[in-house]
Amino acid sequence: MAHDTAGTRHHMGHHTFDADQADRLERPERRYEVLSAEELRWAVDASAEDVLVDLGSGTGFYTDVVAPDAGHVYAVDVQPAMHEYYREKGVPESVVLLAAGVDDLPLEDDSVDRAVSTMTYHEFATDAAIAEVARVLGAGGRLAIVDWAATGTGDRGPPLAERFDAETAGNTLQEGGFKVEHTAVRPETFLLIATVE
Repeated sequence: MAHDTAGTRHHMGHHTFDADQADRLERPERRYEVLSAEELRWAVDASAEDVLVDLGSGTGFYTDVVAPDAGHVYAVDVQPAMHEYYREKGVPESVVLLAAGVDDLPLEDDSVDRAVSTMTYHEFATDAAIAEVARVLGAGGRLAIVDWAATGTGDRGPPLAERFDAETAGNTLQEGGFKVEHTAVRPETFLLIATVE
């Protein structure tokens, strides 16, 4: 099945989701098929004292899932149009919107306890971005990644050629100073939980 490329736009060497298609990111019956709210909350494991950063927050669909568990949340997206959509929808009081790339986070060293990436890892998977996430998390910080898997069908999500498999993503994290604590591979996605060593 051919991939519908209308939903992607090329940006800085990676495809980012076309903000004009943002309504497609707000369909719970479609989103929860590949990642449930319960699983994401379990993977992030945030508490009321934690500062959390959502890497590639988009419309805030999954930010809204994890925000109630954390004390303070930074929603980072490189596309201001995604933040506009989120603002119109309504941003929780605990969430601060940051327009930035994952490879250049406007956050202090060791200032974040939890980081999460839902379906965005393939957009920022560079050594520079992984190092930046490790920097803001600091030792013991936890990163949860769920992304489209290269082992999937490609019927939904980005083209297979732009995806990673769990082993490759895990190796990249390890090379970037993370210890992979948990790996799960499902038909279309993978889940990685890692901590900064």
